[in-house]
Amino acid sequence: MPRPTESPAWHALQKHRQQLVGTRVEALFAADSKRAQTFSSQAAGLILDYSKQPVTAETISLLCALAEDAGLKARIDALFLGAKLNFTEDRAAWHTALRAGQAAPEVVKQELARMEVFSDALRSGQWLGYTGEVITDVVNLGVGGSDLGPRLVCHALRGETQGGPRVHFVANADGVELALTLKEVSPATTLFIVASKSFGTAETCANARDALSWFHAASDDIADRARHFVTVSANATAPEQLALPPENNFALWDWVGGRFSLWSSVGLSIALAAGMSTFRALLSGAQAMDAHFHAAPLRENMPVLLALIGIWQRNFLGIGQQVVLPYSHYLEHLPAYLQQLEMESNGKRADSQDQVVDYTTGTSIWGQAGTNGQHAFLQWLHQGMARIPADFILPLSVPLQNTEQQRFMAASCFAQSAVLMSGFDGAAETRLPTHRQLPGNRPSNTLLMQRLEPKNFGALIALYEHKVFVQSVIWDINAFDQWAVEHGKTMASGLIDEFSRGVVGKHDPSTRRLTELFLNRANMSGQSKK
Repeated sequence: MPRPTESPAWHALQKHRQQLVGTRVEALFAADSKRAQTFSSQAAGLILDYSKQPVTAETISLLCALAEDAGLKARIDALFLGAKLNFTEDRAAWHTALRAGQAAPEVVKQELARMEVFSDALRSGQWLGYTGEVITDVVNLGVGGSDLGPRLVCHALRGETQGGPRVHFVANADGVELALTLKEVSPATTLFIVASKSFGTAETCANARDALSWFHAASDDIADRARHFVTVSANATAPEQLALPPENNFALWDWVGGRFSLWSSVGLSIALAAGMSTFRALLSGAQAMDAHFHAAPLRENMPVLLALIGIWQRNFLGIGQQVVLPYSHYLEHLPAYLQQLEMESNGKRADSQDQVVDYTTGTSIWGQAGTNGQHAFLQWLHQGMARIPADFILPLSVPLQNTEQQRFMAASCFAQSAVLMSGFDGAAETRLPTHRQLPGNRPSNTLLMQRLEPKNFGALIALYEHKVFVQSVIWDINAFDQWAVEHGKTMASGLIDEFSRGVVGKHDPSTRRLTELFLNRANMSGQSKK
């Protein structure tokens, strides 16, 4: 496959970029009275306004030509057919099948049915703990996709939660997060979900062992354990490793990537917290975005447009960062979720021919819930020297929010995006001093949803998933592997073995010194005084 830099559209975009140098977005609005309507997209309960981006109709046309040169339409078809798009691991990346409704594979339907039976039983009080008490707390032990996805959704849909158990998430293996969580729960009324696709993830396995020890102090009966521990894994031996019956495992498949797994049994904590009907509504929203992504022309396709704008920023405007600002407390975990989704997926340097690319890939994602971010880093976005794009995300109404609060959140969101674009230097006759001027011409997208509810939220997550996939196609990289993560796990495992044996292996001088300091940590305070 030719490199994207060899595409005629790539060269045309480079020339086009020179034509737009110095153009302010305000001038583009002045030249087009319908710009706000033209540069927008609507799908699956969401509205995307990208009119504040430094793009023209020609920009979008050239970017779509770039996508066509990359064979994007065929790759989208392949995604939905379950082709082996994860080419370095010879696997499909078929997460869309998890939310395909009646068209889903039979194994997916069966597992959803099992989730429903189990979640209904636990939420209704039929599934009891070993003392006969109702389960009041669920602790999800996972990391990465097995934590960030369900944690995000459970927090986002807290307003929809009625009658379910409290759900806690533990990902960090430092022992503190688990210890603090265990102080809040009781062995007799707590269910643990141990979620790991391979069931070899060091952090999750370590937390599972500690949770088992904690439970064992209350009951050492294997039959009791089966009432309080379930696994979610593609590894059929997962329940056996915890001395659980086989039926305590909820299945995954090798074609479900961790970052894209919340739609699978990894979402069991969501079903337990909010009910299976809520989980199915989440799937339905994602399916609606899938249908739009699969069928809509490129110029009207919301995930494609979002991705192409990112390509324009990264490869032609030289911008390597993206701020995510969700204007809702319910969405405070969204920036962290998108960090993993985008940076672990597209933080790659090798193309499909296993050659180092000669163009930039991936974007640094960060952010915080608004309006908190306004009192943290928006000062830098407005008046700093960097030009960082922002995604503003606003649910027009959310549970537990009154009309006055809705107005305040909308006003804050719209004001920030407006000033980022227009800037402010005072009236012509009373120009402000430089330290009070805001230069403006800072790009942003605004995403609106009518109401923060499961279906709309499912569509939002799927939107960003497809954005990431589109960018990987244009960059000709694999969005579905994570070899650096795997290597880091391998090296950490070796160091743990060294620590247990009290030896220092063959490492670079810095790592050797750090290892020595760790092994002699009891003496470090004394050494520091010498």
